[in-house]
Amino acid sequence: MMKTASSALSIQKQFPVLDMTCAACAVSVESILSGQPGVVSAAVNFATQNVQVEYMPAIITPASMKQALQSIGYDLVVEETAEAREEVEQIHLRRYDDLRRRTIWAVALAIPLGILGMFFMDLPYVEYILWALATPLVLWLGRSFFVNAWKQARHRSANMDTLVALSTGIAYIFSVFNTLFPEFWHSRGLHAHVYFEAAGIVIAFILLGKLLEERAKSNTSSAIKKLMGLQPKTVTIVHEGGHTMEIPVAQVNIGDVLLVKPGEKVPVDGTVQSGSSYVDESMLSGEPVPVPRGAGDRVLAGTINQKGSFQFRAEKVGGDTLLAQIIRMVQEAQGSKAPVQKLVDRIAGVFVPVVIGIALAAFGAWWIFGGENGLTQGLLALVTVLVIACPCALGLATPTAIMVGVGKGAEQGILIKDAESLELAHRIQAVVLDKTGTITAGKPAVEALLWAAGSESGEWKNVLFSLEKNSEHPLAEAVTTYLQDQATPVGLDNVESLTGKGIRAEYQGRKVFAGNRALMQENQLILAEALEQQAGVWENEAKTVIWFANHHEALAIAAIADPVKSDSIQAVQELQRMGIEVYLLTGDNRQTAAAVAAQVGIGQFRAEVLPADKDNFVQELQRQGKVVAMVGDGINDSQALARADVSIAMGKGSDIAMDVAKMTLMSSDLSKIPAAIRLSRHTVTTIRQNLFWAFIYNVIGIPVAAGVLFPINGFLLNPMIAGAAMALSSVSVVSNSLRLKWRK
Repeated sequence: MMKTASSALSIQKQFPVLDMTCAACAVSVESILSGQPGVVSAAVNFATQNVQVEYMPAIITPASMKQALQSIGYDLVVEETAEAREEVEQIHLRRYDDLRRRTIWAVALAIPLGILGMFFMDLPYVEYILWALATPLVLWLGRSFFVNAWKQARHRSANMDTLVALSTGIAYIFSVFNTLFPEFWHSRGLHAHVYFEAAGIVIAFILLGKLLEERAKSNTSSAIKKLMGLQPKTVTIVHEGGHTMEIPVAQVNIGDVLLVKPGEKVPVDGTVQSGSSYVDESMLSGEPVPVPRGAGDRVLAGTINQKGSFQFRAEKVGGDTLLAQIIRMVQEAQGSKAPVQKLVDRIAGVFVPVVIGIALAAFGAWWIFGGENGLTQGLLALVTVLVIACPCALGLATPTAIMVGVGKGAEQGILIKDAESLELAHRIQAVVLDKTGTITAGKPAVEALLWAAGSESGEWKNVLFSLEKNSEHPLAEAVTTYLQDQATPVGLDNVESLTGKGIRAEYQGRKVFAGNRALMQENQLILAEALEQQAGVWENEAKTVIWFANHHEALAIAAIADPVKSDSIQAVQELQRMGIEVYLLTGDNRQTAAAVAAQVGIGQFRAEVLPADKDNFVQELQRQGKVVAMVGDGINDSQALARADVSIAMGKGSDIAMDVAKMTLMSSDLSKIPAAIRLSRHTVTTIRQNLFWAFIYNVIGIPVAAGVLFPINGFLLNPMIAGAAMALSSVSVVSNSLRLKWRK
């Protein structure tokens, strides 16, 4: 997406980041990239391990950004090829497998370590056995914590690895010293305690927590995996002469003719050249009934062909297909930041230094005021504070909920462009609906056809059908569509289109007419009283009336209207039940607007409005302090869509409306709007729950770890329990986010 920033062209791209281990890492990566000349903004999503960067290519290149990150121990994947994406996936898989292996070994060593440390400390040489078990656990299986902490320290930075390395490293070194030089403490009348089991089990718990966290995080991005699964890997190309061969989808070029057999997925976007079938487009549109597709019809990548087969010409391939754009939009939305996340990031940025300060203060307080065991208890408090304090729960609280929310929206046919609109949608107080194509179908249709007494016959139906088939007027198509299964064409002579009135022709030597009342009166045709009365009723209901007559009298009238979509009434009622004001805006006349508003239950409407009037109306509501959502599908709605707090485009509408809008409904189903607002409410509730538990965990956990309860009830937190609690905090936050998947 192109943007203008600082009077120069900037571009926005998303890159995978490697070697991030916690939320504080995400803050480091963000601050380094943001500080590079030419970078307008950088937003790191720890949950997706991606960074969204807006930069000026004339000043900085992705390669330079990669270099800047490598200097502080991280890496950036700047290649955008399918191979590079595959390689990133492989790196994550390899790291997950390595983490799983290390966790299994760590748990296997931690179990005997814990049993010996808790129940068999009286055994001879038990300290040496504990040392032997803890050494591979801390120095081999936990080596990544020390390596990463050293990388951070070299750049005067700190993260969760720093806390883990300091806590387990101090406990391990202290225990080695006490094992080798116990007389140092004995000569002072103290017992030389060892804490090998604390250091080792903390490492095991943290590895187990990270493994569970990685598994849970991979579940949060299942929507993307499902969408990517819609893309077939190979396609059947038809060469000149008709012979076919199978090629990878990546090799398809614009203009290639491709064959889709029954049951296969459509590989790219294009237009059908020959053959016909029904295509299941529910994965994109949300509409469950397969749609007929024949020569001249458009087909979309990822949709599933039913029983027939057809050949089509590729028009959009690779990243230009609608499916690829949807995937990209969902990825960008999952990677974007909700406003609340910016506050969390600032907290995460100062969190580690503050925790180290609290740990040192606890150590000092115990050493000075703790009596004969003050030094030992101080070291334990230092280790426990460093272990229990983890910024990961804070860092995961918002992005995991956003990822699940955006993914769930995509599965329901609601495409959400950014986290901000998902977070803001729960505060919507007013919804402004465009009429045509939003509340109504956007296509005129015959609602009723009334024949004069004794006039209805198959012959006259054939004449009316043939007459309207010769007309170029948009309303004529509504009549032919209505009659197509009831009539067959007949020959007409001297067909003449009468601008603003209708159409005239000759059938078997006599004149026939189809058009408005003025055409009937001009030709002095007899209008039956029953037809006159019904026409008046329909006109009062804002329907257009088409008259059909022979050379002598009117034979029938048809009521044509843009029908209200079946789901519009229910959607409006649901929005009103949610306490949201609903407004109708239309460029149509007041009579039509009033009829549609009454039909769907909207009390407030404005008719004959221009695009600028829609924009002004949205501003008027905003000046009243309301959070406004605008829903539209046309170019004429784009100005108001851009102005609204939350903009929603109907998926069957214009490209510009979808480009401007922050949310796009893939189908024309208006009931998706209350569904989107409910999704926003559930997501925001989940974010608040996550942040509450992440904050309360640290607010309670850190003072308890420092020993504030000891003077009151003698309670001191064991570092092993602290390690388990720290692991549990991140897992509980991610698990709470995953509950969103099952919310209705």
